[in-house]
Amino acid sequence: MTQERYNPRDAEPRWQRVWAERGIFETKNDDPRPKYYVLEMFPYPSGRIHIGHGRNYVMGDVVARFKRMKGFNVLHPMGWDAFGLPAENAAIERNSHPKVWTYENIETMKAQLKLLGLSLDWSREIATCDPAYYAEQQKIFVDFFDKGLVYRKESEVNWDPVDNTVLANEQVIDGRGWRSGALVERRKLSQWFFRITAFAEELLSALDTLDRWPDKVRLMQRNWIGRSEGLSLRFQLDASTTPLGTSEIEIYTTRPDTLYGASFLAIAANHPLAEKLAEENAELAEFIAECRRGGTSAEAIETQEKLGFDTGVKAEHPLVPGWFLPVYVANFILMDYGTGAIFGCPAHDQRDLDFARKYGLPVKPVVLPEGEDPASFGVGDIAYDGDGTLFNSAFMDGLSIPDAKDAVAKRLENQSLGNAPQGKRQVNFRLRDWGISRQRYWGCPIPVIHCPSCGPVPVPKEDLPVRLPEDVTFDRPGNPLDRHPTWKHVACPKCGTAAVRETDTMDTFVDSSWYFARFASSAHMSPLAKEAVDHWLPVDQYIGGIEHAILHLLYSRFFTRALTACGRISVAEPFAGLFTQGMIVHETYKDAAGKWLFPEEVEKRSDGTAVRKGTEEPVTVGPPEKMSKSKKNVVPPEVVADSYGVDCARWFMLSDTPPERDSEWTEAGIEGAWRFAQRIWRLVNEAVDLAGPTPVAPTTFGPEATAIRRAAHRLVAHVAEDFDRLRFNVAVARVHAYVNGYADAVNAARARAGALPADEAAALLEGARMLVGVIAPMIPHLAEECWTVLGGEGLVAEAPWPVADAALLVEDEMTLPVQINGKKRDELTISATASDADIEKAVLALDGVARALEGRSPRKIVIVPKRIVNVVV
Repeated sequence: MTQERYNPRDAEPRWQRVWAERGIFETKNDDPRPKYYVLEMFPYPSGRIHIGHGRNYVMGDVVARFKRMKGFNVLHPMGWDAFGLPAENAAIERNSHPKVWTYENIETMKAQLKLLGLSLDWSREIATCDPAYYAEQQKIFVDFFDKGLVYRKESEVNWDPVDNTVLANEQVIDGRGWRSGALVERRKLSQWFFRITAFAEELLSALDTLDRWPDKVRLMQRNWIGRSEGLSLRFQLDASTTPLGTSEIEIYTTRPDTLYGASFLAIAANHPLAEKLAEENAELAEFIAECRRGGTSAEAIETQEKLGFDTGVKAEHPLVPGWFLPVYVANFILMDYGTGAIFGCPAHDQRDLDFARKYGLPVKPVVLPEGEDPASFGVGDIAYDGDGTLFNSAFMDGLSIPDAKDAVAKRLENQSLGNAPQGKRQVNFRLRDWGISRQRYWGCPIPVIHCPSCGPVPVPKEDLPVRLPEDVTFDRPGNPLDRHPTWKHVACPKCGTAAVRETDTMDTFVDSSWYFARFASSAHMSPLAKEAVDHWLPVDQYIGGIEHAILHLLYSRFFTRALTACGRISVAEPFAGLFTQGMIVHETYKDAAGKWLFPEEVEKRSDGTAVRKGTEEPVTVGPPEKMSKSKKNVVPPEVVADSYGVDCARWFMLSDTPPERDSEWTEAGIEGAWRFAQRIWRLVNEAVDLAGPTPVAPTTFGPEATAIRRAAHRLVAHVAEDFDRLRFNVAVARVHAYVNGYADAVNAARARAGALPADEAAALLEGARMLVGVIAPMIPHLAEECWTVLGGEGLVAEAPWPVADAALLVEDEMTLPVQINGKKRDELTISATASDADIEKAVLALDGVARALEGRSPRKIVIVPKRIVNVVV
């Protein structure tokens, strides 16, 4: 018999060396087999990874290994999302350079990922901070510029006055910069934008084709795109209250049916009318300045206190001459949404109601809920936004909301203001163009030169990449590119006069919006070879966190369409299948002083208490939370590899919990995986000892051998279905059940005197080989060891998926629960091909049924095929 215990410390690095030396995971683009592209969202090289990071990579690896065994040419690459503000912050803190910090982290994390035994094609490794990568990104920018998909305009941004940089909405916490703590301001800056709105309708409608995406992700994208059908409507302003040159305000509304309930108009703080009025009104100017100190995100706008400033301007109601509404500047209106102006109907919109109550404005209901009395119905502190019929609304009285919308739209379309209709039906989108400008160093330079004569000029492609200068300093806040003595000073490529480079760099979301297409080209090909991209895309299975459900996925979907519009590729959707995995969670630990402790610093006692290891100092155990370096509840892959082996970690990550849900990492769980791995190793070795390495091939199989084979072939068929559906925990459960039955067969064979019959010997070895083939995608190192013991040809990583014999998958018998008047009384085991008459006869012969009938005949017998029998007495 081979060694009694499986030794992962020896086996895992050995097999990883074999895989690497033979290059078995390097993908050839000219391979004639059908393609399969599996990809996990690539990581940010932030320092070190922990087991919590590993779950999505292991899931992707199972899919990649399984699809290779099923005969596909699999692309399974890896890279690094390497630009970003954290690297600049690290450089400041360490008096280092972002490039040095980033590449040190890449080397560390790459070694950790390799520990997990992932079947990755490292020959296609990319880092987005590599000039070879961002050179192509700059060419894409130029293509977008030429196609009219990129432009520059002034836009309001979150500005940190201490760090002197634009902040994303997520970096504004309680109105302050996440790093500096300074009060954030809204500031107008000239920014570069991608015209994602050009594809809004297509991005929305194509969601219906993504049937292998989670419904919740598609819904999140639909809401973000936010298609609405409404009315563009112009309000005439009272000339006596309005500055010269302004005669009307245009609004967009989805509820024109509520016009008779209007009590005010509100405009954004940076609406042209507000800015014009502020020139002569210091109080209004201060109010606008206060508005600009708030955040620009929709969440920030919704949660802040609703404030307004009465401008004194009056707008005439479009349906009632002589009815004038006050015009407010309000802090909850943004120019980027609609027209930057709304009419408020407080009775039927909660935000408008809160505002009206605060400023003593009328609240007039115009939609009557079913069953309510129009004479007494009113609105208190909660707006009514449900269904009903119109009232208090003149010609719309008695109409349903849809009919009222149509009626008022027709009237305003036929009603003129100036030389144009006062209203016009319009489709709007919540989606806004993507601002990509960032005032920081560590990002892809925007390839534009600003010429005083020619304006913004794209850098010619032959001069790309525009490389980041390395001789920069971080001794002052702000963008080092702005103060570099030479880098930004260049000649205009058009006219040759002195000009300056764009010093903004691109949002890092740009880097991750096309990396999956870059992987399609092998190292010797051009970075975005059309033939390669068109062959490999869409990604067949994409795996990553739900936190990227909106922006990353939406931007990637835009990129493939924009690249197709530029003729670079011919792909619409980047990801055919999407899976969002749950997180790995772990208990948290604090010492007596309240400081976080790593799990390896804690000793758990049998009485349920915990102490700091090697002491009697008590430790407070907190509930399981997402693994994070800040709370130290992380488990490094090196610790697991040294203690149990990474196969056990892989097995544990795949077991118990459905992969879309969070899974708790426990010492008991990993120990259970260790014991199971050892059990498989023992069983395979025992089977070889019992059967011999090459038993005589039998001509027929007896009942015992057939039972072993049937279980093995069914395991192969069912686990293949589980892998295809990403039901890894179900596959693990099937393997556990199979191993229990297989162990019984091995024990029975060992207990039997004399030589093992040839059919049983062959069946045991076949069952072991099929088991090893099934576990190979999940615990590949142990599988290779077992494959060697079984005398398998070559590597199991290159072996085909075991073939299930269809004849052995047929169920010979079925067991049906038998109910009497809906209550279970017995079970019937009968041939799977039995007729209804045979089933009825066998049911009536059951002792439990006979006792319940007491000699009576049943009224009827209901047979649900292959599920249940109900006897009605």
